[in-house]
Amino acid sequence: MSRLSDAAVNAVNKGEKSFCKFLSANDTGLTGGHQAGIYVSKPSVPVIFNEPGVKGENKDKWVKVKWQNDFQTDTRFVYYGKGTRNEYRITNFGKGFELLNAEYTGALLVITKDNDEEYQGFVLNTEAEINHFLNAFGMSPADTNRIILMSGIDSETVERAAIYDFISKLDVDFPSSALMSEAARKIQNEAYDHMEYIVSNPDKKLIDWTNMEFSLFKAVEQLRYGSRIKEGFDSVDEFTALASQVMNRRKSRAGKSLEHHLSALFDGNNLLYTSQAVTEGNKKPDFIFPSQEAYHDFEFPVEKIISLAAKTTCKDRWRQILNEADRLKGRQKFLCTLQQGITPAQMDEMQAEQVVLVVPKPYIATYPADRQDRIWDVRKFIEYVKEVEK
Repeated sequence: MSRLSDAAVNAVNKGEKSFCKFLSANDTGLTGGHQAGIYVSKPSVPVIFNEPGVKGENKDKWVKVKWQNDFQTDTRFVYYGKGTRNEYRITNFGKGFELLNAEYTGALLVITKDNDEEYQGFVLNTEAEINHFLNAFGMSPADTNRIILMSGIDSETVERAAIYDFISKLDVDFPSSALMSEAARKIQNEAYDHMEYIVSNPDKKLIDWTNMEFSLFKAVEQLRYGSRIKEGFDSVDEFTALASQVMNRRKSRAGKSLEHHLSALFDGNNLLYTSQAVTEGNKKPDFIFPSQEAYHDFEFPVEKIISLAAKTTCKDRWRQILNEADRLKGRQKFLCTLQQGITPAQMDEMQAEQVVLVVPKPYIATYPADRQDRIWDVRKFIEYVKEVEK
């Protein structure tokens, strides 16, 4: 997998229109005629001009092109229509533009239109990069010199390219848990195009978002620590220090991830809630429905207040939620978890304390069969809150 070709795939996937072509000897100067610029075939013209040129007239357009996801040029798209000429070119790359050297003859040029003034350009110069890009769109070399059709791109390729795009733009060592979760949802939504699942199948959406965030986190880890691990360590202390840093960051991320994704589901279903609401004695349930203000308003009916805790695992920590909301003593409290299976005895203890487990539907099968009917899936919980808030 090439980072550059992934960036090109991502740019094409997000852009308005794109074309690709192999750079000819004339384009790169091997024939001595590259001063006229890169030739653009007529099937590719809609990417550079909204309207085709008129024979007998020249026309041009100046745009900004960001090359290789790195640097920018002020570049000219031009149509030569006077005299015997009838051709389109890309010119004016600036002094010292290295991507049109003779060594790039045969490289794959990708031009993507972001808007009328801004474009992206990529020159893929290795066989691996070229094949990765063409395969992403189901193209062969014979399919170049025209607009790239999006129908052939698969979701996994979009996902991989979007992950690289996110990582390449990071300006911090590690993004915050909120930013990581948000990016994971955005990538998953764009790659697999099932936003409606937020309402129709929130259980699947929660699992998909969680899995995507894990993939994203692992990719950032590999970028930050991969080379360091390959280099090796001079001492055990040095190794354990890095291992401790990695493990602590993993634990911190996992603890907040579920809460962030549940918030997105609740927002998508138009629920009223306060996250990290403050109750008595500075206690902080993960979610109070409909609001913290309603919880502290003793004229607000207690039967319309709902508490939900979010814990990635809950085998040993579920009792922490019992005293988070004094107004709800003797009433049901809900606990959403990604835990897959706990003992019958623990489930009986939860039932005795009026704790209702909320678990993504596919995970319910991992719990004791004779107690699965006690568990709510995410959709059932959301529908319950909607009914109470109605």
